[in-house]
Amino acid sequence: MNIAPKRWLPHTISAVALLVLLYPLAWLLATSLKPADEVMTSLDLWPSHLEWSNYTTALDGVSGVTVTHLLGNTLLIAGGAVLGNVLSCSLAAYAFARLRFRMSKVMFAFMVATLMLPHHVVLIPQYIIFNRLGLVDSYWPLILPKFLATEAFFVFLIVQFMRGLPRELEESARIDGCGPFRTYWSITLPLARPALITTAIFTFIWTWNDFFTQMIYLFAPEKYTITLALSSFVDQSSTSAYGPMFAMSVISVLPIVLFFFVFQRYLVQGMATSGLKG
Repeated sequence: MNIAPKRWLPHTISAVALLVLLYPLAWLLATSLKPADEVMTSLDLWPSHLEWSNYTTALDGVSGVTVTHLLGNTLLIAGGAVLGNVLSCSLAAYAFARLRFRMSKVMFAFMVATLMLPHHVVLIPQYIIFNRLGLVDSYWPLILPKFLATEAFFVFLIVQFMRGLPRELEESARIDGCGPFRTYWSITLPLARPALITTAIFTFIWTWNDFFTQMIYLFAPEKYTITLALSSFVDQSSTSAYGPMFAMSVISVLPIVLFFFVFQRYLVQGMATSGLKG
């Protein structure tokens, strides 16, 4: 009789916690279907009637730019950021984890120290550089830094993973005549796949949800991302179109949810397995 509660109690607590975590998503979905007069006045979760016109208005986009175009812009930036971080951060991590060169420990410590720098500290110098290069109001300031291993967090993450890989495989590759780059590409990179996928997942989510950096560099409406478009549902009287705004929020969340569900098993694998499994 005393064993049964020990079995169902953890599951009950997990189910309650799950409902609490999912409530904001349920509220967002329900609010996206509410009439305009119920969004801020009604406390009911479910609307009195479904207002599908909110999604019609949201699909029309903002400033003549459709949602599909906005999603394409966001996907381009997020995809470029993922590719840049995976390639550049893995190369830098391989150098720190496997290669011996002068002042490597000092450079690694300096790189880790940059994690303590707020993003706003480097934003102004970066903006001045890109402005002088004539790259402002383009996607280059949002993608190009990712190819320069500027994300110290992901470099540190991959370094820690690569240090746990067995060196015998790399030594065997050197005996067979492989150089450092060939060893990196053919041996280390496949073994580090869980860490790379973890980097890709977080990069995609953070870039997709980014608002501040995109607001700094993008001016033209046709170059807006979905996050910038969400802030544009304001008319001249400064009253927000809440229904379409929440409908566009639902549309913007869907790619992140799908991306996470597709790659979640790799994320768990990156936390739970060693380099010999994959």
